[in-house]
Amino acid sequence: MPTTRDAGLALLQEILPEVVSGSGAEATADGEGFAAALGELSLENVFGQLWTRPGLDRRARSLVTLGILIALRAEDELRFHFPIGLRNGLTREELEEVVYHSSGYAGFPAASIATRVGREVLDDGTEDQN
Repeated sequence: MPTTRDAGLALLQEILPEVVSGSGAEATADGEGFAAALGELSLENVFGQLWTRPGLDRRARSLVTLGILIALRAEDELRFHFPIGLRNGLTREELEEVVYHSSGYAGFPAASIATRVGREVLDDGTEDQN
């Protein structure tokens, strides 16, 4: 029977294939030392338990996740989740709308950060074209 770690790894291999290969070690590689288990916790809990729940499809989960990450001004995570959103069926225009909509609730500074990150990761010409 697959574990939540196995489910999380399988999901990450689908939505972040350029980052996650066979063993998934790079997905959990937070290095050694302080809080080294954080990546493993994310793999099991966030991707293995939350992202695999049946209540929302991946497209909807991407929309929710992006809105939260924009509000948190979580630049590093946005770098991963904009391309994940494309892989989960969102269009570039829908990603832009998430940023615009977030400006009204999370503020213009948060939306400006998301705009900058989106330009960095989506305007390099390597993202999936939806």
